[in-house]
Amino acid sequence: MSVMVVRKKVTRKWEKLPGRNTFCCDGRVMMARQKGIFYLTLFLILGTCTLFFAFECRYLAVQLSPAIPVFAAMLFLFSMATLLRTSFSDPGVIPRALPDEAAFIEMEIEATNGAVPQGQRPPPRIKNFQINNQIVKLKYCYTCKIFRPPRASHCSICDNCVERFDHHCPWVGNCVGKRNYRYFYLFILSLSLLTIYVFAFNIVYVALKSLKIGFLETLKETPGTFLEVLICFFTLWSVVGLTGFHTFLVALNQTTNEDIKGSWTGKNRVQNPYSHGNIVKNCCEVLCGPLPPSVLDRRGILPLEESGSRPPSTQETSSSLLPQSPAPTEHSNSNEMPEDTSTPEEMPPPEPPEPPQEATEAEK
Repeated sequence: MSVMVVRKKVTRKWEKLPGRNTFCCDGRVMMARQKGIFYLTLFLILGTCTLFFAFECRYLAVQLSPAIPVFAAMLFLFSMATLLRTSFSDPGVIPRALPDEAAFIEMEIEATNGAVPQGQRPPPRIKNFQINNQIVKLKYCYTCKIFRPPRASHCSICDNCVERFDHHCPWVGNCVGKRNYRYFYLFILSLSLLTIYVFAFNIVYVALKSLKIGFLETLKETPGTFLEVLICFFTLWSVVGLTGFHTFLVALNQTTNEDIKGSWTGKNRVQNPYSHGNIVKNCCEVLCGPLPPSVLDRRGILPLEESGSRPPSTQETSSSLLPQSPAPTEHSNSNEMPEDTSTPEEMPPPEPPEPPQEATEAEK
């Protein structure tokens, strides 16, 4: 009889994670749900570079140097690699508290603050934490049911608390936090260089072609060049400006969220406890420091829920469909039990043994 093996479906942790994120490749890729602008970023970079490699690079490699397309390809590949690394990685999402942990935190808060009279607003849920001889406030997140670590914040778009939250960038389709900030910075830095590079050599290409065939003939011959020039011109100011702003933040070891809120430049004039007071040390910590592992364990397997009923196996199902009747051997044994258990008095006496033949021959 053939036995069928029933395989239970394995549930990964990413399938049950709260928040507004999308996952691909069995949880290996993590992004925000709003990815429309990210696709626009890919289209602009891929489209502009494709036109540049298809038209201008061949002419410039022959007229000027073959190193021009090689260096452009290196910038393009580096920009795409850092973009995908920023977009597809965990920015540093902090797991939400389990029900038991949330209940314990609530009991701890009630024990600390005491009973709040009805009609009065409860005091803010804040813990004081000391960093480099300076008091830093840890705020309570009512969505994640945790006290957020220092520099963490709750992203309203992804609905997650992110460690060292910088900002949510729709152009990369993900939050920018502790685990992907360095890749985001390298992306905008390389994209700035790539934009300047393509824009400059497009101008050189137009100038060289205009000297030979004229400006109007160059327009008719390569209309894609002017499209590239327009895209690079309008992109240049925003990307280069963004790179300069984040270079300033890296030098101060500060985040965009802290700069917007004025955490270290407000009325209190509180100094940044995370700054080393040295630009080189700050840059090394932000861009070259150890990268912490993800605490989500997205591809971990969830334990099976213990329930009262479990799915029956194939043999159990087939046996349950058969009528259950007592075996005939058991009935015959039960009927013969009185005969087997009779007492010695009720048993007939044994027959006397026959005399041996040797004795009878001797008598004769």
